[in-house]
Amino acid sequence: MKLTCALIDDEPLAVELLEGYARKTPFLELRGSFGSGVAAFDALREAPVNLLFCDIQMPGLNGMELSRMLPSETRVIFTTAFSQYAVEGFRVRAIDYLLKPISYADFLEAARKALDWFETRRRAEAAEQIPTEEAQSIFVRTEFRLQQIALDSIRYIEGLKDYVKIHVEGEPHPVLSLMSLKSLEQRLPADRFIRVHRSFIVQPALIRTIERNRIVFGKEYIPISDNYRQSFYDFLAARSLMPKNEK
Repeated sequence: MKLTCALIDDEPLAVELLEGYARKTPFLELRGSFGSGVAAFDALREAPVNLLFCDIQMPGLNGMELSRMLPSETRVIFTTAFSQYAVEGFRVRAIDYLLKPISYADFLEAARKALDWFETRRRAEAAEQIPTEEAQSIFVRTEFRLQQIALDSIRYIEGLKDYVKIHVEGEPHPVLSLMSLKSLEQRLPADRFIRVHRSFIVQPALIRTIERNRIVFGKEYIPISDNYRQSFYDFLAARSLMPKNEK
């Protein structure tokens, strides 16, 4: 796999150094170099690259501001002389953070991390093309790896703002993945999983107890909201001998 990339730095010597690094890295294809965020903005919006090496402190439009305006397919590796920006860099989902002066070894390590991220995403997208009804498991991205989860083992899935927490039988901690609950719901077989709340999807086959419109998984209680209650109990009634008056 080859990644297209671009460079932004207001110091010409820094641009020249990173250009040399990019050109001798076999899996990088340099598409452009810019001396400011303002100069790069339109070009990167019209022709997005996979990876951007971006200085943070620049006049007019700094690297943090620019990264928030880039297309979602562009990932960023920040380059700066000031270590206090590291935490803020990761808040905008940067792949990595390089502190100047940057050696080629550090540059290559960060670029390889980006390559791993894109390859993981590509494999996950390929896995999503497999019809879920025929599959026995799903692959989800967690950190910088793909994790396979057997469908039979999924108790319930909790949706957060940008993440989901997949609760698996026999595992002490849920699997955390950067995706929406809706997108994951579309991958799950509708005859096995059902939404019971705007923030929860459950696998009814693994439910042992329901009390007071709450699903009980050990010490955990999953609410059944009014909007989903009827469809949930209809789902159960169609697959069990549950009397209608038990709803």
